[in-house]
Amino acid sequence: MNSYILKKLNILYKRYNYISKKLSDYKTYNNNNCLRNLSKEYSKLSNIIKLFKKWKQLKLNLINNKILLKEKDKEIYLMVLEDIENIKNKQKKVEKILHKLLIPQNKEDDRNCFLEIKAGSGGNEAAIFVKDISRMYIRYAESKKWMIEIIHIHYSENSNGFKEIILKITGIGVYGKLKFESGGHRVQRIPETESQGRIHTSTCIIAVMPELLKTEISEINNQDLKIDTFRSSGAGGQHVNTTDSAIRITHIPTGIVVECQDERSQHKNKSKALSVLAARINKLEIDKRNKDNAIKKKILLGSGDRSDRNRTYNFIQKRVTDHRINLTLYKLNEIMDGNLDILIKPIIHQYYYKNKL
Repeated sequence: MNSYILKKLNILYKRYNYISKKLSDYKTYNNNNCLRNLSKEYSKLSNIIKLFKKWKQLKLNLINNKILLKEKDKEIYLMVLEDIENIKNKQKKVEKILHKLLIPQNKEDDRNCFLEIKAGSGGNEAAIFVKDISRMYIRYAESKKWMIEIIHIHYSENSNGFKEIILKITGIGVYGKLKFESGGHRVQRIPETESQGRIHTSTCIIAVMPELLKTEISEINNQDLKIDTFRSSGAGGQHVNTTDSAIRITHIPTGIVVECQDERSQHKNKSKALSVLAARINKLEIDKRNKDNAIKKKILLGSGDRSDRNRTYNFIQKRVTDHRINLTLYKLNEIMDGNLDILIKPIIHQYYYKNKL
């Protein structure tokens, strides 16, 4: 366990003991608000402190067993070695649970979310990258048993990629897991059409927005909306039909444009588009409130320029680098196949425990 987490646990332990004494004081019971708040905090800390005590006991057992290693009896020595291994395994399990319990929960972290991916610089290669990276997120969502719904796809005209795709991902803790994916993502690889073997750099821009509850959605004035209908288009199949069922909604005050053409029903497309529009307006308001916050700045939606990147996917070296935390992994194939936890967990840890984003 690293020193920062250990320090935090010791602070929480002192706080737990303080609350315990306060709850034993009859004066506390004369103040209902104080009693309620302390009881709530005590309840939250109880599980953490219980595990921390267990961890400290395991640590003490480990120290005692290491002393026994000095025994000359071979049979005792082997038994102690086995016991030490068991204690270390138990410690790791306790530490893993403690890490999860120490991560602060924002009220939005348990929400479903909209995942929007747009092609940035790089032309056709950027559109292909959008398709590749959307597949990566779909694979990740499938591994978590989350539900995936395609809200909108804008197909690229000159490649088999996407100019834009919007996914709705439904499940427990979806937004909390994916919120740090917002920003610029860069790819470096040799395109199939490149005859001289030159490496191309392309980008895509990702925005992750929590789904709003119906009670949280501010009423949007119909006069502020420009609604257009058009015929669905795309690569064929279920996304193409012969009626003007696709919807494009423009929010005039902000200039936000949302399209939806996945459903054959114009009414359903309009409903989906409005829900995405509400999430985008909400994100815009949050971004404005946090514009002076240095931590938030680094996870906001980027410009899409080649220089603007949170993460680089280098196909030549099979390398993925998260520039925000200086993390490099040579597991590109594994990551593109949906194993995103090896990137997501370190950045959540860095954000909440070290605040250096």
